Amino acid sequence: MKNKKILEVCLSPDLGGLELYMANCSNALSNNFDVSCVVANNSKLKTYINNLEKFELKRNSSFSLFNSFRLSRIIDKKKIDIIHIHWTKDIPMVVLAKLFSKRKPKIVQTRHMTMTRFKSDFYHKFLYKNIDTIICVTKALEEQIKKFIPSDIRPKTKLIYLGVDEVAFFKKEEIKEIKDNLNVGNSFMIGLIGRINEFKGQHLLIDAMKELKSKNLDIKSYIVGHAMSEEYLKELKEKVFDENLQDVVKFLGFTKEPHKFMQACDVVLMTSKNETFGLVTIEAMKNGTAVIAANSGGALEVIDDRKNGLLFENQNFQDLALKIEELYNDNNLVNTLVNNAKIKVNEEFDNNKQFKKLIEELNEIGD
Repeated sequence: MKNKKILEVCLSPDLGGLELYMANCSNALSNNFDVSCVVANNSKLKTYINNLEKFELKRNSSFSLFNSFRLSRIIDKKKIDIIHIHWTKDIPMVVLAKLFSKRKPKIVQTRHMTMTRFKSDFYHKFLYKNIDTIICVTKALEEQIKKFIPSDIRPKTKLIYLGVDEVAFFKKEEIKEIKDNLNVGNSFMIGLIGRINEFKGQHLLIDAMKELKSKNLDIKSYIVGHAMSEEYLKELKEKVFDENLQDVVKFLGFTKEPHKFMQACDVVLMTSKNETFGLVTIEAMKNGTAVIAANSGGALEVIDDRKNGLLFENQNFQDLALKIEELYNDNNLVNTLVNNAKIKVNEEFDNNKQFKKLIEELNEIGD
């Protein structure tokens, strides 16, 4: 019997790791709970949430009294016990909705973003005293929350890593087809997957490719993702043109088949300045592709340097180029990293294991 009623909320208009995790959460939790969802009316998420009741809100600001009231009506209508939120900007609206509602449900936040400053002012005290639990996706994030939220208003914290599902491996013919379509040929293929904005560090790859091309190495790189900043995307394309790198740096836009793309790659990069977790990293590891990541943020909890991946000095494109060149020249090292990465992901970042922990946590709340 599905006793508890859970409302999954994410009004982010984007479609990245955070938003896709919300969709995966909704689908996975529906096996144990009565789950409904609230998304933005312009959300790209809707098609990723299967067979669940979805409500849509038009999001104008974080502190929308109208949306808070509408959400409170949904809470009462669906007799919600727990609101599970993912996007930090949704906290004010959800807290107000809780106070407007008759049900007064518990609020659980899965925190995907780093916390960098103290939350001791009246505004944040008001918000956090109304949150029951914060699910932290890394140990570092849990430590940040304990540091920056005063103990008298700090919600309970729980470490639950993000995870990945089992993947289907594509046939050699299918991988060859995608490489042919991308004009890879026999070149060493690098992929960088993620939202295109400066934080994600696509410019580092371009600078690294300039270094690698100057050494006449047969390497091609592909940047996948939709642009969060059209201005930044324009700057990147101009940089590629100015450096005469059009033959080795390509922009592919968003892909609905990231796993096929990852399996086609020899290496997948994580170049973000300080990625909280880095879902793409464990997805690439699960898909049997070697990973190079910046030595900051969540990558430090995922990658054991030189055992299941390589770490480069954060924001240092020259070191990134050296790490790419090392894997280009050492296929044995690539195979070692790939094999060890699969073991690590299966042991620590399996979706079924992580969702089991989340289900246990939600079952305890309110009991």
